[in-house]
Amino acid sequence: MLYWFFRHMDVNLFQYITVRAGFAFFIAFILTIYIMPRFIAWAKRKKASQPINKFVPKAHLKKSDTPTMGGVVFIFATVIATLLSANLSNPYTVGALFCLVAFCALGLSDDYGKIVSKNNLHGLKARSKFAVQLVLGVATALFLFLYVGFDAHFYVPFVKFAIFDMGWGAVLFWAIVIVAASNAVNLTDGLDGLATVPSIFALFSLGVIVYVTGNAVLSSYLLWPKIIGVGEVAVVAAALAGALIGFLWYNCNPAEVFMGDSGSLAVGAFLGYMAILGKSEILLLLIGLIFVIETVSVIAQVGSYKLRGKRIFLMAPIHHHFEMKQWAENKIIVRFWIIAFIANLVALITLKIR
Repeated sequence: MLYWFFRHMDVNLFQYITVRAGFAFFIAFILTIYIMPRFIAWAKRKKASQPINKFVPKAHLKKSDTPTMGGVVFIFATVIATLLSANLSNPYTVGALFCLVAFCALGLSDDYGKIVSKNNLHGLKARSKFAVQLVLGVATALFLFLYVGFDAHFYVPFVKFAIFDMGWGAVLFWAIVIVAASNAVNLTDGLDGLATVPSIFALFSLGVIVYVTGNAVLSSYLLWPKIIGVGEVAVVAAALAGALIGFLWYNCNPAEVFMGDSGSLAVGAFLGYMAILGKSEILLLLIGLIFVIETVSVIAQVGSYKLRGKRIFLMAPIHHHFEMKQWAENKIIVRFWIIAFIANLVALITLKIR
């Protein structure tokens, strides 16, 4: 809205993506900081607390009264900041909003089911949730492929030219990227702030990448694919980063609120969406390294137990393994943050190596 208002008033400053990204960041941050304590108070009155899985370390039992569904607040703040700051006629912005809202709604239904049943295992069935995720992922991919006509070429890091044209295969590939990223962040969200900070780092890195991708001068200089219009999504990324920093104020250890599936599924899906727009689907493995490690630990644990009848870790995801080894929660969290920061720094350095 502000984009069109200032354009009508012939104020050129607000036409710059970087300026609007800054506005979006602070609007989302302030909204989250203002709304979250009120949401926490409401959630406590309604007893909308996070049911604790009986299989997790016993230290988690003390968190049983902590409200969940905080993702609804920061996604709401992100949407409002985007509506105020972004160019809403840009199709990539529309796709970003759909991705955030749709996956947040799916996560909300799962969170609500767990709260009502008072059981962490009684939300949406795993197969049903995955099926809906896949439908949403395919819908987003079809929007890009058919409506936007998005470039379906496949790129890999360090190579300046496209490897091949995926054609219709891009729809399935993009859907898998979105769903995989969504579930990876969801698996990581098990300790206070553990998923929040790596998500902020990833949003910054992917925000830089989509901005470069949409900028003719920078993409040419860095020998990066140039796709007109995708840079606008950097505004949405800045809004979500600002909202997550506001959320972290209440989510840091000891957490006053959890993001729940309503937050983690939406954040992960949006990271996947941004990686697609920035032609960085493979680089996302490095940008979201912590999410990859967490996911691989679960796959390895389940696979090993089914094939050999033995577990690799004391408990999966891997952050629970370190809890079982008596690591302090803050130590696990901060060390994972450090790994995420270094991984994102390396990912940004690779932009110049092509």
